Amino acid sequence: MTKELIKEEIDRVDEERLDELYDLVRRFTRGKGSKEKPTLMDRLASIEIDAPEDFATHFDLYLNGEKGA
Repeated sequence: MTKELIKEEIDRVDEERLDELYDLVRRFTRGKGSKEKPTLMDRLASIEIDAPEDFATHFDLYLNGEKGA
């Protein structure tokens, strides 16, 4: 019964958000109690960078201290 309800909800998800939902489901199934080791891509996808909007563009300026965070 619960799987059917989940499937109905999935059918309501917009196409452009399906990748996001898939990632969430994968993380959930690999969570606590799962014996499967996370892949490199799973670990890389979980990295969050807290930086200014122009950080990638002006990385060198932030690196040498010409711009501050």
